[in-house]
Amino acid sequence: MTSERDLVGQRLTKLVFNMKNNVFLIDDDKNILTSVSMLLESEGYKVKTFSDGESGLKAILENHPDIAVVDVKMPRLDGIELLKKLRKTSDMPVIFLTSKDTEIDELLGLKIGADDYITKPFSQKILIERIRVLIKRSELKDEKGKNKINDKNSLKVGSIFLDTEKYMCKWKNKTVNLTVTEFLLIKSLVEKIGTVKSRDQLILSAFGEDKENIDDRAIDHHFKRIRKKFKNSDNNFNSIVTIYGGGYKFSE
Repeated sequence: MTSERDLVGQRLTKLVFNMKNNVFLIDDDKNILTSVSMLLESEGYKVKTFSDGESGLKAILENHPDIAVVDVKMPRLDGIELLKKLRKTSDMPVIFLTSKDTEIDELLGLKIGADDYITKPFSQKILIERIRVLIKRSELKDEKGKNKINDKNSLKVGSIFLDTEKYMCKWKNKTVNLTVTEFLLIKSLVEKIGTVKSRDQLILSAFGEDKENIDDRAIDHHFKRIRKKFKNSDNNFNSIVTIYGGGYKFSE
């Protein structure tokens, strides 16, 4: 059983680890800005908030934060246009916040360079985890000494290779750019090649216990995008199999 001293120690370690990380929140919903910034600050992140895309983009270009969480629908400059302008000069991680009826915006956002998206209403714990993973992935990418892959952090089955530390995927030695959510879904299937995973099991793999706002349809949308990304690398890709009424499996 974890003692109170251990819990305090874990908390202090987390605060020290995250202290250098700057997160910019850009959303016209003041309630989201307030609640999410308070949570992030309690986790040790430095947070700045902006209520429109124009001021948010200006601040990003001037201050170079570690990650930005950006709403799609905003006044003055929406999230899609903000990301287009940002990607001309920067590859810093960006997470989109989207409404349930904005699938087209999600697809466009991922196409022009968003690293992940979370649908409103969302679990703040899931957002925290996605921020942590994307910052870590970005840091590992920038470290020259981290190019060598540790076998303990990799998974290779047939033509697919997963680096489970950097959340990176390769198919037939070609990189497939997956979001964190997409990577976790593929990893769940590849770990058990040929085994059918139900949508509930896949939701648990990708979103953990905080899955109250995730439904089966969201999983289907994710796999639609994942298949498209693999087919862009290999037009003959057909290893993700839908089992109607059952779920999905990965098969060579």
